[in-house]
Formats: sequence, structure tokens, C-alpha cells
Amino acid sequence: MEGKQMGAATRARAPSDVTWDGINWADVQRQVRRLQSRMVKAGQAGRHNRVKALQWLLTHSFSGRALAVKRVTENKGRNTPGVDKITWKTPAAKANAIASLKRRGYSPLPLRRVFILKKNGKTRPLGIPTGIS
Repeated sequence: MEGKQMGAATRARAPSDVTWDGINWADVQRQVRRLQSRMVKAGQAGRHNRVKALQWLLTHSFSGRALAVKRVTENKGRNTPGVDKITWKTPAAKANAIASLKRRGYSPLPLRRVFILKKNGKTRPLGIPTGIS
């Protein structure tokens, strides 16, 4: 590995050296797509422990977190805040969001269950986030 140079998307980074505009999105998407295709192949082969390990890699990788923030902040609903009432609008806020995404210390709150009517007269459940307490 000494002669091979690591791509910008795979290097471990501190929040201070990440700039939103400096991210090579082609590399990020390539890394995520590669991990996802490895998960599919492992699942088809019945290697469920391998799938779990690859999921862990994807959620902890810089590329996975960066692409998740990009998908949330660059879609039609980007101006709608989440349960935490925060929207990431500036490039600095997006870069900080990448650094702040952690799996430790997160505990989801229960959803409020509401039943809504369907066209055929039946009802279906809908979970509504209740907010931060």
C-alpha cells in the first residue's frame, strides 16, 4: 500500500480540513456504489455477516456520510427541517454535518401513530416524529 495513493474520499479527515466544495463527488459516489455492490453480492451469496460488516463500513466511511448529507441537502425537500428543526444550507454547515454524523449516542424517540383513511375505506398507519424532548 505504500506506493498506492489513497483517494480524497477514503482518507480519514478531521472536521477542520473538510470543505464542501473540495469534495470529489465522483470519488465519493464511486466508493459508495462499490460498497453497495459488494453488499448485494454478499447477500446473494448468503454471507449475511459480510453484509453486516459492509453496512458498518458504509455508515462509518467519509464517503457514506458525505453522500447522505448531499442527498438530504440537495433535493426538493431541502428547506424542510427535520425533527431537530435544523436545515443545513451553507457549505460550512454541510461540512460540519458530515463530521457530526455519528452512530454512537443516538436513541430514536417513539413515533406518534395516526391512522389515515385510504380510498377503499380502510385505514393505514402513519408514524409522525414527535420532536426532541
